[in-house]
Formats: sequence, C-alpha cells, structure tokens
Amino acid sequence: MTDLAELYSIDNFIDTFALGHYARVLAAVDQRSKQNVAFKVLRPEHLDANGNIRWEYRAFANEAELLVKLRDSPHVVDLIDCGYISTPSENPADGRIVSYQGNVAGFIHAQPEHARKGWRPYLALPQLPRTNNLFYAMKPAQAGVRWRLPTEEGLALAIQFAHVLEMAHEQSIVYLDHKLEHLYWDGLKLEVIDFNSSRQLDSNTNSDAHFLRMDIHNLCVGILYSVFTGLSPQKTTLRPQPSNRSAVEARYQDITSLDFGVEPTLSPALQQLLQRGANMEIETVDEFLEQLQQVAAVHGWDFPNQYTTAADRDGRGQMRAALRKLRAGQASIREARDLLFDAAILDDISEDMEEELRRLVKVANDMLNHRVIP
Repeated sequence: MTDLAELYSIDNFIDTFALGHYARVLAAVDQRSKQNVAFKVLRPEHLDANGNIRWEYRAFANEAELLVKLRDSPHVVDLIDCGYISTPSENPADGRIVSYQGNVAGFIHAQPEHARKGWRPYLALPQLPRTNNLFYAMKPAQAGVRWRLPTEEGLALAIQFAHVLEMAHEQSIVYLDHKLEHLYWDGLKLEVIDFNSSRQLDSNTNSDAHFLRMDIHNLCVGILYSVFTGLSPQKTTLRPQPSNRSAVEARYQDITSLDFGVEPTLSPALQQLLQRGANMEIETVDEFLEQLQQVAAVHGWDFPNQYTTAADRDGRGQMRAALRKLRAGQASIREARDLLFDAAILDDISEDMEEELRRLVKVANDMLNHRVIP
C-alpha cells in the first residue's frame, strides 16, 4: 500500500464525450514506466455503505480477467495495471493505492476486503487518441450532417472485429456491448475497449448458442450499421447508447430490420449480410467471416477460395492509396485550422488581421464538416 501520487499522476477526465455507467476515465501518467494511461475507476455512487459488492464493482474483476484471456489479440486493449484506491471522490487526486499490476488473480481475491473498506477498483489501460474514437469522429457537430466510413475501411474494421469475436467465442466469451464509443479506428487498425459488460459463458448450457448469435447480431446492428450509414440503429442521429448491465443485453433485441434507404449506394451484398445478422440468421462467427469475405471479394479483396477480378483488385489498390491521401489531407486541414485559431486569439493583433484569421478558421471548419472520412 502506498500513496496514489507515487504511482500515478492523475490529470483530467477523458470520457466526457461518451460517459459510461460503471466508471469515470481520467488521463494519467504511470510514474513507474512514465507511460500515459487511461485510469478507469469505479464511479463513487456504486459503492455500497455496507461493503456489499454490487455488479458494477464486480465488473472490474470481470473485465480484467477477460482482457488477460484476450491479450493475444492485436485489436483488444491491453491491461497495464489493476488495483484499488482509497479516495471516494470522483476525481482521485490523492489517497492510498494498492496495485496488483498483472496479478489479476490477486486483484480478484482482494475484492471483498477492499469493498468492505470502501475502496474503489481501478484499471490502467493504454490511453488511445480521442480523435480515433469512432463515436467522437462520426458524431456530427451540427444538424443535417452525416458521415460514414468508406466501404473499404468498414470492411477492414468488420473483419478485424470478427477476428476478435472468433478468439472470444473459442473461449466462450461474448462481447455483447457493441457501440461506436468502444471502438478506436485510425483507418487501418481497430482497437476495442470496455469488456466490463462482456460475459464468460458456461459452455455446458443450451443458452450459449443464443448468446453467440446475439454477439453477431449486436455487431451488425450496433456497430456495422452505424459505420456504413452514419446513423444510430434506432434510426436517429448518433447518440450514446445506454450501458448498464440490463440495458446492454436489451439494447438491440427488438431491432431485426435495418433500413438502408439513407445509404442506397451501399453494396447490396453488404446490405444483405448485415440484414441476415440483424435477423439472427448467422449461427457462428466463422459463418459470418466466410460471408464477409465473399462481400469483400466483390470489392477487390483477395481470400483463399474467393474470386475477385484483376480490375477490382487494381481498383481497390488505387482506392486505398486515395484514402490514405484523404486522411492525411484532413489531418493537415485540422492542423492548419488550429494554427489559424491560435493566431486569432493572440493579444494585440489588429482587428483587420483577427477578422481575416477568423474567416479562414470558419472556411476550414466548413471543409472539415463536409469531409469524406469521419
């Protein structure tokens, strides 16, 4: 046991764009490694005055255990540390800490003791760039604006997520909590966070097959529909999805039909695949992957036993090169916009100079609001 400040320098909240039910997340520096981390700590309101362990408290042990089981996936966020802190304030600037680092079994074993003392569990995870969060990137800042990922990127994301589910399902783990807030995407690589609502199934029960189908259903409805249309599965603009345990399992259960009218140019083969997933017609993740590869082959992807034409293959290569340039161009526009804004707020610049700078900021923002890629 030691002082919190000796192990972590805690900074500001980094979860304000999509608040979760279980925890608050703060930027922090691990003083042992000097690594920037996301410090995820139980919300104080989930502590029980009598030391009873509520589900929200237990979810931290559940997440730590699942992250260890899935640590070989390049698309699942790493667990850096786990432990308990004494301070009850939402923003823990001081207090005491017990750190178990990679000793998840010790962390779980100590849960009752720390619950009785009123200490809160925490997890330390890699701090991912907010701009890569798909909900943050895709949620429009003004009415009437809607973005979607290019089909090439959406297919890559879908295949990577399917491989996450493949590894999870082999170990009887279902993710369940599918929503854009939990995905980080840079155009090439997917990273998945938040396994606190995920479930380790009892492989001896008959309900397992239902949960496996539900996991594929939730992927198609809760993530891929939004990725390819820019809309919530509830057919509204993108908004945070509820995240307590009961809401996670009920969130999409009534959605069995997907409306692609807003995005009629989307590949018919892709629409059909997502609709089959929404209908709970896909039994296993292997079946989903096979059908996803068939769709990807139409878009120039090469897979064993899947046919794609040389023209489609060449077209995909040029499209990938173009998307890289578009992403680089959009990043340059953001940097230019920020430079212009910083100049516009300098002290003592002339009124004429300020007006011109603010005009350019507005034009740059207009370009970003009509960007090609979220």
